[in-house]
Amino acid sequence: MSRLYLRLLLWFVVANIVTLLVSVYLTQRIARHAMGDDPDWSEYAQQANTAYIAGGTAALDQWLRAHDRRGIEMTLMEGRRNLSSQRLPIGRLLPQMLESESVEFRPRPGLRFIGQRAIGSDGVPRHLVVVRHPGTPPRPELLLVVQIALSILVIAVVGWWLALSIARPIAAVREAARRFANGDLAARVPAHHSGSRDEVGDLARDFDRMAARIETLVTTERGVLQDVSHELRSPLARLHLLLDMARRSGGDQAATHFDRAEHEIGRLDELIGQALALSRLESGLPGEERQPVELLDLVRERVADWQLQATERGVRLDLLTTTSVVVPGSAMLIGRAVDNLLSNAIKFSDRGGCISVEWTVDAVQTTLRVRDQGPGVPEADLPRLFRPFFRGGNAARADGHGLGLAIVQRVATAHGGRVDAVNIPGGGLEVSLQLPR
Repeated sequence: MSRLYLRLLLWFVVANIVTLLVSVYLTQRIARHAMGDDPDWSEYAQQANTAYIAGGTAALDQWLRAHDRRGIEMTLMEGRRNLSSQRLPIGRLLPQMLESESVEFRPRPGLRFIGQRAIGSDGVPRHLVVVRHPGTPPRPELLLVVQIALSILVIAVVGWWLALSIARPIAAVREAARRFANGDLAARVPAHHSGSRDEVGDLARDFDRMAARIETLVTTERGVLQDVSHELRSPLARLHLLLDMARRSGGDQAATHFDRAEHEIGRLDELIGQALALSRLESGLPGEERQPVELLDLVRERVADWQLQATERGVRLDLLTTTSVVVPGSAMLIGRAVDNLLSNAIKFSDRGGCISVEWTVDAVQTTLRVRDQGPGVPEADLPRLFRPFFRGGNAARADGHGLGLAIVQRVATAHGGRVDAVNIPGGGLEVSLQLPR
């Protein structure tokens, strides 16, 4: 059951409960008002007695007129003598009403006879006698109108608040989407709308994640395109020069120029292939490509493939770990990352050096480490080592385009892992590829 559904249901129940409670309260208030509420008869008795003591019957009658209420008749009795000009239909109940300090009789439903004793400053006991006639109950139509009006009011207020609480974040998502569609890649849903814990908040957060991902992709693609354009200029210029020289010469010299042109074409092909691979990796690793990968078999195969090139450069390549471990991911991409790590280590290793490959396993990840005995990397270059087309201060030692380690970093990210590089004391570089298990 969705959180938004529960929220709407909760407020619907709250609205109905509030409507019910307020309806009952107002109905009772209306009924009491129509029937008449009882005043404090003891206080009334004292006031009437005080008025009589102060001014006699005239003052008492004036007090009775001032406190006249619909359905209520009152007088003040001293024994059986009526002290006011008001005559009440009490009859045979009067003796009983004068016997007690406070008494009430109900001869029939709605009709009440009330007696309340009061003793004033003169010390004479007197009784306020009250006849309370049945009031007129409110008409059912009036109560129905009140209940309907109240229900409409409560439902309208709650509905307005609910509609506003849902419409505002949706409007914020729509505005962010409009800005994003118009080219503002930094457009996001405001935090106070994306922080709610319901489906609308989920929508806002999903939009922000999508927008951030697209912004990263577009920004990276633009950067890669600019860098590729820059990198292509040099080999294309050399190709143009070599072909021009080949036209002007002939024989063996032309063949030499063609060989060099073929070499430049190979470099161009490698550059374009790496740039395309980097571009594809920016979109992440599709779910269907995640398969169990036997790391030992994969690394052993890659080490064997690079042994010949390592031997030609006078470098020893050692696989130190033979522990079998399985990681989820793409064998092709992990293999490409291992290829780039080995290629990079061989390029920058000195003759007679050694490259070691090993991995460690813990509860959450497998860490593959490739160590070389080359010159290492200046500390200032380490944070930028995995940026596309970054070659650093040792670029003159080996050919390349600065994409190999960038591809390794994208492979790690696509698998939910990471890659780090540290200099080894005494010379060399260690690159660690961490893959979740």
